[in-house]
Amino acid sequence: MSGIGRIWRSYTYAEKRDIGIYMGGIMFYKLGLEFFNGSITTMATNRFGSNAFTKIGAAQGLNQAAQCVGAILIAPLVKSWPTRTVLSVAIIMFSLMTAILLIVDAGTHGKFKDRKADKMPSQYGTWTPNLLFLIWTVSGICYGMVELIRRIIPADIVGGDIDKLRRMDAIVHIFYEIAGTSGAIASSAAMSYWGDNKSFIFTPGTTWMRISSALHFAPDGVVNAEMEAVGLAGFDRSNEPTKNYLIIVGRGFRSFADSVWVGARLIFTNRCFIWLVPSYAIALYLHRFLENTLAPAFARRVLNAPQWSQIIIGGSNFGELLGALSVLMLSDHVPTPLPWLRFDAIALNLVWVLFAFARIATPEQVGWAWKVAGCFIPISMGWAAGDVSLAAYIQSLLSESAFHHERVSALGAVMAFLYTTYIVLYAALSVVLGHVIDSDEKSNGNIIQSLKTVGGVHFTISCGVILASTFVPRGAFSFNPKALGTTTDGAAEQSDSEMTSMDGRKDDDDLEPGSTTY
Repeated sequence: MSGIGRIWRSYTYAEKRDIGIYMGGIMFYKLGLEFFNGSITTMATNRFGSNAFTKIGAAQGLNQAAQCVGAILIAPLVKSWPTRTVLSVAIIMFSLMTAILLIVDAGTHGKFKDRKADKMPSQYGTWTPNLLFLIWTVSGICYGMVELIRRIIPADIVGGDIDKLRRMDAIVHIFYEIAGTSGAIASSAAMSYWGDNKSFIFTPGTTWMRISSALHFAPDGVVNAEMEAVGLAGFDRSNEPTKNYLIIVGRGFRSFADSVWVGARLIFTNRCFIWLVPSYAIALYLHRFLENTLAPAFARRVLNAPQWSQIIIGGSNFGELLGALSVLMLSDHVPTPLPWLRFDAIALNLVWVLFAFARIATPEQVGWAWKVAGCFIPISMGWAAGDVSLAAYIQSLLSESAFHHERVSALGAVMAFLYTTYIVLYAALSVVLGHVIDSDEKSNGNIIQSLKTVGGVHFTISCGVILASTFVPRGAFSFNPKALGTTTDGAAEQSDSEMTSMDGRKDDDDLEPGSTTY
């Protein structure tokens, strides 16, 4: 704990004040997000019927893609308006999605759950369940906007000090997951008491409008650095400046596409990057699939209580809390992300407990949900520790890189490609594997076999892939490497004219052979 106290004392009084305000706001935001995600997922599992998990996979795939669109749409506004103003607009839009669903349900005769009949299902309105696709997509755009601003606010508070930013990110992440754990479990209780069609009312996202008013707007240089980190640095770097929002947004899409393209070339032509595809993108996909598909499937099809999926996710969030805390406390002793990633890969095999529990679990017994939640703790702990340490590793690695490009930062390009890979994986596989779960239910009246294949076999194979990838970087054969190979070990400098872009301009020629280290 003395280490945390030393970290806290490194900030000024004004920074401590704003960090405290920011943590309070983000915890309210996470609480509201857990109520929203838990309610809409539970409602979908109930209202989509026999094709529930096929449709949920498609809807959540749209939600993930919409988050990228939201970040692109809001990036020009962040450059032109105070952060607190843009954040308020994004939160209002997110709140409207909650309000619209509540209004539509109430207007079509939806009611609060009868509190005297504990096992009575939610009393929905007569609206078409396909409306959830629209709600999920638009809320994804709003969520993407808020997440981009979340990347910028820490820089608003402490400026461009990298060490302070990293320490602040770790501390905030811990409190974020405390709120996530509490919100997930509380949302399960709220759905049991009021029904999943009414528990949306507890989404307190509008608290951020008041919280954000206390924050200051960062200098342009700080905002530019954060934009580069998400692959959106080039949207305002045209030789023909304009104030037309549509043109700027179009350039934003172009900038993101350039980042993905350049990121692909960087990753697939460097030994120190290529292992990030399984270790980051596939690991992120597995984590989201675990929470968004397997947990609801077990709660709905095995326990016959879909609201209990939030208890399971509460365990997952607590594991993320422990993972972030472990990285913060052990960063001096575990200097690279490899030990965490190997722990994450091995922990993935715990998903087999879903198949084992499905064979013996008693429906409508909440104890089984808590047992699964306990098993999810080490899985998510490994993922969170690997994710946090990988983010720091990628930043430090690329800060040493000799790569330069007129419109694209190395960090933004690599992260844009990895995140796009995750979205494509999730959008495609969640629909296909969701269909496997639905088909198993239709054929056998249970999902035991699909939990074996979609859960156990799927995650065990992924364990092997991720584990093998951790031996790719130079120096990785040690149990706890002190350092890994970098892009600068004998590498020639890469300039603008050495990278390929999408339109073949002079600054986008092919990489010269031998310009990078393998």
